[in-house]
Amino acid sequence: MAKEKTVYVCSNCGQDSPKWVGKCPACGQWNTYVEQLIRKEAPSARNAVVAAAGLTVEKKPRPLTLDEIEAGDEPRIDMHDDELNRVLGGGLVQGSLVLLGGEPGIGKSTLILQTVLRMPEKRILYVSGEESARQLKLRADRIRHNTSDCLIVCETSLEQIFVHIKNTRPDLVIIDSIQTIATESVDSSPGSITQVRECAATILRYAKESHTPVILIGHINKEGSIAGPKVLEHIVDTVLQFEGDQHYMYRILRSIKNRFGSTAELGIYEMRQDGLRQVSNPSELLLTQDHEGMSGISIASAIEGIRPFLIEVQALVSSAVYGNPQRSATGFDIRRMNMLLAVLEKRVGFKLAQKDVFLNIAGGLRVSDPAIDLSVISAILSSNMDTAIEAEVCLAGEVGLSGEIRPVNRIEQRISEAEKLGFRRFILPRYNLQGLDARKFDIQLVPVRKVEEAFRALFG
Repeated sequence: MAKEKTVYVCSNCGQDSPKWVGKCPACGQWNTYVEQLIRKEAPSARNAVVAAAGLTVEKKPRPLTLDEIEAGDEPRIDMHDDELNRVLGGGLVQGSLVLLGGEPGIGKSTLILQTVLRMPEKRILYVSGEESARQLKLRADRIRHNTSDCLIVCETSLEQIFVHIKNTRPDLVIIDSIQTIATESVDSSPGSITQVRECAATILRYAKESHTPVILIGHINKEGSIAGPKVLEHIVDTVLQFEGDQHYMYRILRSIKNRFGSTAELGIYEMRQDGLRQVSNPSELLLTQDHEGMSGISIASAIEGIRPFLIEVQALVSSAVYGNPQRSATGFDIRRMNMLLAVLEKRVGFKLAQKDVFLNIAGGLRVSDPAIDLSVISAILSSNMDTAIEAEVCLAGEVGLSGEIRPVNRIEQRISEAEKLGFRRFILPRYNLQGLDARKFDIQLVPVRKVEEAFRALFG
């Protein structure tokens, strides 16, 4: 017979304790322990869920040396989506567990549904715990899907989900969302820490033993992190974040964790009435078509992962009205902007202490590439002087605390992207000219060593 007991579980990291404590000894957070009622099952009962999927309990493996282990390229599944394939590292690995998180209404379910509907060669089981089959049908009709072998089932019981898996034998399983799934072996409500942890661990075991990939869709909390215990992100193989402002048309797919690829990749989508469209060349969409004669605008060459693209940096400098100057940045680190303002005042001599400074990365994009520092201070200075920067000038360079322009990586890709879009001048760090063959570019390269040289090249 099952034994019931009460434990206290940290809502941040999942650490449990037999009694309540104020500060979690694992993650250091205060007042995060909540009471949970759990029921200890016999080992045979714990394996009943996986056995319902037709899997046998394997014997414990013996230890192997590195020479005895065969290693090779992981076989991947083509998702028929270039953006998603690149973020995943080349495709979906068989037997992997992928977690996709994002704000409500951002388009997580739309992205997954339109992706699986483009895979007619795969047998897919879509488990929906939030929407009805009719709602999914209406969304699929709006996407204008192709014919595919996609099975839809609305279920929240983990045991019944494995029964459907045993009957259908799918090649890919989608669970939307993990916070709505519950197992009968745990006496707590769906979405609780214990339920999410137990369900995710059981699904991971199924994915590894059957070599069937599983994609989980997860919610996020008000802090912006994925809801549930932190151990959920440790259990899965890949964590993808789908972000973007609902007032903008662009959506960004980032890889936060990836055991089978790089975490520096970025996928860009455009939200439309008929679903999400892949943006293969984001530079053309992130640039305003005509900003001739407008001050406070500069074009920066940034790189996310292996993809170079040009972005528009907008700045507004005005006199402080209420005494205390305001500092605001959208899509850029506010602390780094304050550092660049201090460099302008100390090294170049521009007095901005009593002025409001507002910075914006156009298109709702969030960029962390330090190579856009030169473009940021150029846009701020352009707005302060009310002098426009030439529309055919592109910039790339990291600004140091002493006012020097530091070199950036992959300068050839940045120059090629600017040349492809019709720019005529490219301002870059002087150190990047070493080993660079400037003759193969039709764009004029302007090397600079300090911030003052860059300003003279821009404003004369």
